[in-house]
Amino acid sequence: QVQLVESGGGLVQAGGSLRLSCAASGSIFSINAMGWYREAPGKQRELVAVMVSGGRTNYADSVKGRFIISRDNGKNMVYLQMSSLKPEDTAVYCCYADLRITSDSRSVISWGQGTQVTVSS
Repeated sequence: QVQLVESGGGLVQAGGSLRLSCAASGSIFSINAMGWYREAPGKQRELVAVMVSGGRTNYADSVKGRFIISRDNGKNMVYLQMSSLKPEDTAVYCCYADLRITSDSRSVISWGQGTQVTVSS
């Protein structure tokens, strides 16, 4: 019923920038929070950034000052502007949304399929 589709991943040299986008569609009443996780081979999944409905943001220490999360609530979209990229940022980036399908339903988490970001040294 709910789909999240990411775009914007790719290959970039160290020091470069990429902008990821994620669009949520389907039966959505409201979105409490949207954010990004990443997972690299041999590493634990890491919360990269999240923005809640009031605009408050939270970032992983490893990306503070380099990544910026933003949302377009009218379009149910979330973006991740990544700058000064490092090889250790290489991972599959997945967006997620904490949302409600109806006004009286409980919150559920929906996930995108992920987009690969590769940073070469």
